[in-house]
Amino acid sequence: MALGGYAGRVGTVDLTSGTVSYAPIPEEWARKYIGARGVGVRYVFEAGPRVDPLGPDNVLCFMNGPLTGTEASMSGRLAIVTKSPLTGTVTDSHQGGWSAARLRWAGFDGLVFKGISPKPVYAYVHDGQVELRDASDLWGKGVHETRDILRERHGTDDLSVIAIGQAGENTVRFASWINENDRASGRGGTGCVGGAKKLKAVVIKAARNYPRAADRDAWRTAHSNALKKIMDEANITSPRKGGLSVYGTNVLMNVTNTIGALGARNSQETHFDGAEKLSGEYVKEHYLIDDPTCHACPVACKKEVEIKEGPYRVKMESVEYEPAWSLGANCGNDDVASVAFMIDRANDWGYDAIEIGQVLSCLMEATQREYIPAGEGLAWGDRDGMIEVMRKVAFREGIGNRLADGIEPFARSIGHLEIAMTVKGQATPAYDPRGLKGMGLGYATSNRGACHLRGYSPASELGVIGLKTDPLAWQGKGELLKLLQDIHAFSDSLDLCKFSAFAEGPEEYAEQYRVMVGIDSFGPDDVLKAGERIYNLERYYNNLAGFREGSDTLPRRFLEEPSNSKGSQGQVCELDRMLDEYYRVRGWKDGVVTEEKLRELEIV
Repeated sequence: MALGGYAGRVGTVDLTSGTVSYAPIPEEWARKYIGARGVGVRYVFEAGPRVDPLGPDNVLCFMNGPLTGTEASMSGRLAIVTKSPLTGTVTDSHQGGWSAARLRWAGFDGLVFKGISPKPVYAYVHDGQVELRDASDLWGKGVHETRDILRERHGTDDLSVIAIGQAGENTVRFASWINENDRASGRGGTGCVGGAKKLKAVVIKAARNYPRAADRDAWRTAHSNALKKIMDEANITSPRKGGLSVYGTNVLMNVTNTIGALGARNSQETHFDGAEKLSGEYVKEHYLIDDPTCHACPVACKKEVEIKEGPYRVKMESVEYEPAWSLGANCGNDDVASVAFMIDRANDWGYDAIEIGQVLSCLMEATQREYIPAGEGLAWGDRDGMIEVMRKVAFREGIGNRLADGIEPFARSIGHLEIAMTVKGQATPAYDPRGLKGMGLGYATSNRGACHLRGYSPASELGVIGLKTDPLAWQGKGELLKLLQDIHAFSDSLDLCKFSAFAEGPEEYAEQYRVMVGIDSFGPDDVLKAGERIYNLERYYNNLAGFREGSDTLPRRFLEEPSNSKGSQGQVCELDRMLDEYYRVRGWKDGVVTEEKLRELEIV
C-alpha cells in the first residue's frame, strides 16, 4: 500500500477451517473509507446485506484506523463491525483502553473473522501473526475470569484481552465484547456474533511501537495543534479542569435532568427526582478512587469507583452516564452503589449496559400495567430483582430467555409494542427527544439503530461546542445532524475517541490524517466528503437489507405524549418536520439512498 500510517496487514481468520490469511486493506478502500468504522463497513458490505447475522457468512471485523496507536491524542479506539443480530442493520461498536493500540503495535490494521468454529477458540495475536487456540476451558466463564486466566497464561505485560461472557456464548442479542479495562464494544450485539462463531476471546501481545507518520516534521505540528485544542481550559476536555475530565461522562446527569431531557421509568417521565444521587458529582464525592486513562489520552474521563460497604460492594471502572441513567433513573432506581454493582455484572456477563437497563424498564412498565403475570414481573426500583433478571438474561433462564432476544420481540409477544423504547430494534440512550429535539432525529436516522453517537447533537444543544442551538427547536436540526454524522463517521474511521470532537474539528482531523498517511492535499471539505461517503455506504447496506421507506421512526411516546417536566413541559418531538429537512440535505428519497447520490460519492 502506497499510503503511510497503515500497517499494511489484515488477518482474515476462517474459523470453520482454522486457517489464517494475510493481506493489506485494498488501497481504494483506504482512500475512500479511511479505516476502522469505514473500512470495517466495507468488509461487511462485501459479505452481503442479506446474510444471517449468526450464520457462517457474516463477518466480524476488529478494525483500527490510520491514527490508532499513534501519538495522536485519544487514538486508542477499536471498531468492531458486523451485521447486528439485534437490529439486522450494519453496526460498528467502539471500545477504548489499550486493545486497539496493541493490535496496531502487533502489526495489524484489523482482523476479519468468518465462518463458525467447531469448538470454542480464542485468537492469539502477536508479531504480525494470528494463532487459533483451544478455549474449551474458558467456555462458560465470565469476562473477568476469562481475562485473569489468559493474563496468567500469556503474562500481564503488554497484553490485552478482549472477551465475551456467558451472554455472548448464549447468543443474547445485545451481548458485547469487553476488554481488560472493562471498556465495551457495547451496542448492536457484536458479542452475540462472537458467541455464534464460538470465538471466546482475542488476545493481543504487543509492546509499545508508535507508527511513524509519513511526514514526521509536519506530524509534530499537526499533533501539537490538536493537543492544544484538547488542553484549552475553555473546553470540556481540559485535563483536571473541564467537566468531562473532572466528573467523567456522568457530568451530564444533572444537566439533562434540569432541562427535562432525562427519561425516567421507561420514558414515562422526563425528569427524575433522584438524579443527583446518580450523578458524576455525587460519585466523585463518595466513591471515586482513581482516574485511569486510555492510550494517548490526557482527559482521563474514566472514573474508577469502590463501594466498600453495604450489599453492593464492588470495585469497578466506571459509572458512565449512559448505564447510570439506564439502570438508575430509567428503572426508578436512585441508588448509585447498586448501579455500579449492576454495571460490573453486565460487564462480566458481557452485554450492553444501556440495553439491559432498557430491557428491565420495559419489563417494569409491563408489570405496572399488568400486561404480564405477576410472577414474571419486576417493580420499579427493585434493585435485587433487577440483578436477578439480569442473571436470567445472561443465562437465558425463564423470563430472561424471552428478554434476551431484545425489547421489541418481548413487547410484541405481550401485544404492547408501544412500551418498547427502540429504533430499528435497538434501545434509545439517555437523552429524551422531547427535551433535546436533535437527538430524536439522531435516533431515528442512525444507521445502527437508536444511538447518540452517530451524530452527537447534545454537544450543540447543551452548548458543549461553539455551534450552539436551541434544544427545543426542530428547525435546522436536519442540517446539524448531517454535519455531525459526517464528522463522526470520519473520526470513527481514524479511529479517535468521540470526545475529541468536543475540542477538535474537521481542520485538526484533516491535517493529522494528511501528514500521517502522506498525501499532498486533504482538507476539512475532504473530511466531510469522506464521512458522507461512509454514512451513505451504511445506509445503502441497510436499504439492501430491507430498511427502506418509513424505517426512520421513533417510539410513539416521544411523538405523542408531551413532556411532563420543567424545562421541556408540553413538548413532543416533531420528527416528521426534521426528517423532511434531513432527507433534503442528505439527497435521499424517504430514507433511501438514490443512485445519483451513490454515483456522486463513488460508492458504485
